[in-house]
Amino acid sequence: MSQILAALRSFFLWLAEQPGYRSRIKYSDAAYFRLSEKDERVARATRARPLPTPEQIESVLERSPVATVLERRNRAMIAFIWLTGVRDGALVSLKLKHVDLANQLVDQDPREVSTKNSKHQRTTFFGVGGYALQIVTDWYAELRRDHLWGNDDLPATEVGLGEDRGFEAIGLARRHWANADAVRKIFKQAFEALGLPGFNPHSFRHALATLGEKLCRNPEEFKAWSQNLGHSGVLTTLSSYGPVAEHRQAELIKALANRANDRTDDIAARVADVVRREIMRI
Repeated sequence: MSQILAALRSFFLWLAEQPGYRSRIKYSDAAYFRLSEKDERVARATRARPLPTPEQIESVLERSPVATVLERRNRAMIAFIWLTGVRDGALVSLKLKHVDLANQLVDQDPREVSTKNSKHQRTTFFGVGGYALQIVTDWYAELRRDHLWGNDDLPATEVGLGEDRGFEAIGLARRHWANADAVRKIFKQAFEALGLPGFNPHSFRHALATLGEKLCRNPEEFKAWSQNLGHSGVLTTLSSYGPVAEHRQAELIKALANRANDRTDDIAARVADVVRREIMRI
């Protein structure tokens, strides 16, 4: 609503300058399309977005079916985004040659990969633990060994006629998807199959930002974590990707209070020690 009213306000400001309308519409009329301060705050209030926890992601990786090549492909995509945080638009255009398993990094070359704002990004695998790295390693080995895929191949879905003469997925195709819709659907179905919310691929980036806040011990480490997500500045990660959940906020504040109490006790002990030394001198 706030954006619609802003657009209407701009339109009436423009209309007030046009011949034939100047005598009927005044600049002040545009003020009628401005929300009150209270309504503006309500309109701009942000809601905490649901994020998958590392435990939920690991559960999906452990319990996803792997009987068919497409099921193994789907599980590997989930593991890969959890390892790298690449955007789904980049994922569907990645080729095998862009992934260096030996050095655990992804080279998102904008000349071949659909990166955001055509930005060149080299991403090192995040240390998320669990089965993700092994799943991705096994999948790439299968593509190379069993399917004889080369550097320029990437696993989309081959669609053909099924037994009922209808179109269905019949295997892998050596090309990329036209868009990331299929990937989002795969993620949604994988989580919902376990009774979890249907998280999308982008939610993994938020989950990684939250994980980085817990693991990083100093500003330099968090800066590196932020850059690995493809952010030019740490503020992007903090403001857009890493809001502190309410329960975590309470935990941190209580921990700081305990730290303050410990510091008070430490200061008191030091003062007592100084007083004790002065008394011994007398």
